[in-house]
Amino acid sequence: MGLILCLETATTNCSVGIAKDGGILSIREDNSKGYSHAEKLHIFIQECLQEANLEMKDLDAVAVSKGPGSYTGLRIGVSAAKGIAFSLDIPLLSVPTLEVLAHIVKNPEGLIIPMIDARRMEVYAEVYDADFNSLQKTKAVVLEESSFQQFLDSQIVHFVGNGVSKFEEICKHPNARFHTSAFPSVKEMAALADNKYKISDTEDVAYFEPYYLKDFVAG
Repeated sequence: MGLILCLETATTNCSVGIAKDGGILSIREDNSKGYSHAEKLHIFIQECLQEANLEMKDLDAVAVSKGPGSYTGLRIGVSAAKGIAFSLDIPLLSVPTLEVLAHIVKNPEGLIIPMIDARRMEVYAEVYDADFNSLQKTKAVVLEESSFQQFLDSQIVHFVGNGVSKFEEICKHPNARFHTSAFPSVKEMAALADNKYKISDTEDVAYFEPYYLKDFVAG
């Protein structure tokens, strides 16, 4: 059994949860338009612990969304996770944000392309198959009408995340499926973090840094 504190702060969704065996014991989320992470994160942690009748010392690990995403959001989440892991001497786990986002699509047919809004017509994106294996690693993409056409021409493609709405405006391919209201959450992070905990796939608390992905590649 592993009790894992999960922190997801890569987008506007400030999401905190306590996970056990891949399931959620308690959760707090706020997806305001502005970033509320600095004000809400530690309050949510305490509320989740109280709801689950736990104390900080009961935690076996802390997991955090590693990015890509908002520079400020990632920095707040990772700083909190590292501080907790260090003070409690427990493992630090990191979960790729786009992988968390991909798992929002349940029982998918075809491919999944999670997208996190960057700026203007740019997004952070990755390509997954229906079993959530990565087919194209994370990169920054400048969206055009023909973006991802090599995938769309052969099968159904689910686009999921807060970067999808601007692609929906220019992509009219019949194989495209758009999930525009989805944000990464500890609901999907919990099972991924538990898998990492079970195989001791941990980070070095002193040296771990978020994956900001600052270099842009036109797609």
